[in-house]
Amino acid sequence: MPIRYVIVDDNSFLIHSTKEKLSFFEDFDLRFTANNGKECLENLKDNPHVDLVLMDIEMPVMNGVDATDILKKTYPQIKVIMLTVFDNDELIFNAIQAGADGYLLKDIDPESLKKGIEETIAGGAAMTPSIAQKTLRLLRNPGSFELKDQEQFQLSAREVEVLEQLGKGLSYTKIADNLFLSPSTVRKHIENIYKKLQVHSKLEAVEKAKRNNLI
Repeated sequence: MPIRYVIVDDNSFLIHSTKEKLSFFEDFDLRFTANNGKECLENLKDNPHVDLVLMDIEMPVMNGVDATDILKKTYPQIKVIMLTVFDNDELIFNAIQAGADGYLLKDIDPESLKKGIEETIAGGAAMTPSIAQKTLRLLRNPGSFELKDQEQFQLSAREVEVLEQLGKGLSYTKIADNLFLSPSTVRKHIENIYKKLQVHSKLEAVEKAKRNNLI
């Protein structure tokens, strides 16, 4: 019987990429995709016969950790693997506390993804080696990690200014006017901000910046 799975990610390119990786194998049946945790939970009401959810972490509306927490309480039989670009300590810790059954990074190759899913379905816990090491460290010293993202992000003063303007909902042109920059320079700053914050949209960037007291 094929593994009935769901992909939850706000980036359509990454949904396509994951779908493509699993298309190499016959025993996978994609039931639906969702762009955020809330959409996933709504879809599950009509399609509860799912074996596994591949869940992104940073998403607008409802993030993957909150969605996993609700999902596992409502559908404890459904396995959840966090499939994400993030391997920071607090996110791993929160995802595991929320009930995630595995934690893999998005650059995983198709064969390892398939193997990780099969292990999880069989009752194991799929984790890339770097995540497994961090998880062991967190389990040994649960109080030892601190959220140091603000230092790690290393945003320049100008990038913080651009972020503040984004937070006010201003357009690229308006931000350029306010900061005496060209629109292309603003665009470049925003690209750098996305890269440093590891986000894919303005909304995500602003939410993450507020959460980490950057703006």
